[in-house]
Amino acid sequence: MVSILDTIDSPGDLKKLSFNQLEQLAAEIRIRMVDTVTQTGGHLASSLGAVEITLALHRIFDTPKDKIVWDVGHQAYAHKLLTGRRDSFSTMRQDGGLSGFPDPGESVHDAFGTGHASTSVSAALGIATARDLAGHDYHVVAVIGDASLTGGMAFEALNQAGHLRNKMIVVLNDNAMAISPSVGAISRSLSQIRLDPRYNRAKEETIRAVNTMPGGRTVRQAIHQVKSGFKGMVLPVPLWDAMGLKYIGPIDGHDLPQIERALVAARNYSRRPVLIHIITVKGKGYAPAEEDSTKYHGVASGKAGKGGAPSYSNVFGNVLLELFKKDDRLVAISAAMMDGTGLVELAREYPQRVFDVGICEQHAVTFAAGLATQGFVPVVAIYSTFLQRAYDQIIHDVCLQNLPVVFALDRAGIVGGDGKTHQGAFDLSYLGCIPNLVICSPRDENELRNLVYTAVRAGCPFAVRYPRGRGLDVPREDKLRELPIGKGEAVAKGKIILELERAILKAELDAALAALAMQSYN
Repeated sequence: MVSILDTIDSPGDLKKLSFNQLEQLAAEIRIRMVDTVTQTGGHLASSLGAVEITLALHRIFDTPKDKIVWDVGHQAYAHKLLTGRRDSFSTMRQDGGLSGFPDPGESVHDAFGTGHASTSVSAALGIATARDLAGHDYHVVAVIGDASLTGGMAFEALNQAGHLRNKMIVVLNDNAMAISPSVGAISRSLSQIRLDPRYNRAKEETIRAVNTMPGGRTVRQAIHQVKSGFKGMVLPVPLWDAMGLKYIGPIDGHDLPQIERALVAARNYSRRPVLIHIITVKGKGYAPAEEDSTKYHGVASGKAGKGGAPSYSNVFGNVLLELFKKDDRLVAISAAMMDGTGLVELAREYPQRVFDVGICEQHAVTFAAGLATQGFVPVVAIYSTFLQRAYDQIIHDVCLQNLPVVFALDRAGIVGGDGKTHQGAFDLSYLGCIPNLVICSPRDENELRNLVYTAVRAGCPFAVRYPRGRGLDVPREDKLRELPIGKGEAVAKGKIILELERAILKAELDAALAALAMQSYN
């Protein structure tokens, strides 16, 4: 069978295909993703679930004129395959290859760089506002999924979008997941729609009833009243209407004709922003990812060696479990990264003392500060690159009050394939200037254990930064030790460094004397 994917050089080629051909193309895209990502590593399950959404978006809209902002950007692998990057897709996340996220420097079809979550609505609203101020005419779409809607920034943007009433579309890709299952009241509300059959059944029964009624105003009023009534039954609060958005949904996210009809309706609606609620299956089309989308959210490179040493994330999770058994004051907080930060087993053992706040790093830090004021010792486990998002809270809510909050900075330093948006390269700089904060980094697994033990006993803000990947496989020490803060440890003696420093100082002194002599001569 001829590969349809190999004939797609730009999004415009999709408009020529029948729905049967599009179904075949969707299957080919999923096969290409699985074959590639299992070799290069990457975010597999999220993009597998967004294939039909991607196809529909590129058939209804015309990029790069129309702007599509992806959130989180790791849903955009199909987008890359369909926008001229098919032949280089195997280089993704490799040195000199494609980014694992949208990157405007990589393609004109990437409207905005999105490596972190909850940013799409703000960016899309800014683009739509710029369009209107400049008098241009194009469409703007924000695709927000993988629990990005749990982030407060998304709601700040939706609030302003409803106020400004710029024409734009928000596509909510609701797969009930981030990396781990979504948490919070918003997730529960969306689940009510997703799982309650009354909504779709009500729409079907309304259509049948209307077909038997006389035309005119009576019919239109009946449709509006029934829709509003059932929407109110399913959503405890008509959230989207209250925020000034037109709601369409829920839509089957793997039914291309249905998605396209919803996108066309949204495209043609101009009175206020439109939110389309699309329900998808994370990992769709690849059985292992459908069964365990958490495991297949991120896939390690097939080229990587397995190694025998535990990862630093696992060492951190295990030492916390050990400490929790001895100290009831300890609590742990994650921002939708329970698995990535090694807290899954801890949460299973101590569900009342481990909190997943969703993709809300700012809230996580101030939530921890509140706990600390009442005698608890919170451990906030967040990737280094994501802690940047809570910088004001670290300064104002924790360190200026000198509260005993422990920051566990996973993925500090260089992280490899995830690229520039995920490098933990800035934490030493952005934390080093903050008063009252102790910053440390372990040399091996034992020192990480001892530093965590020291941190929870220090009584002050404390940041422990450690790298991605496995440790050095050193023999585990039986007993935890409290390490002296601010005191170095000599691990070896030698003369090479001292002699090098002396040589540099002598060279600098000789150059300075020569300069002085030249000035005197002149």
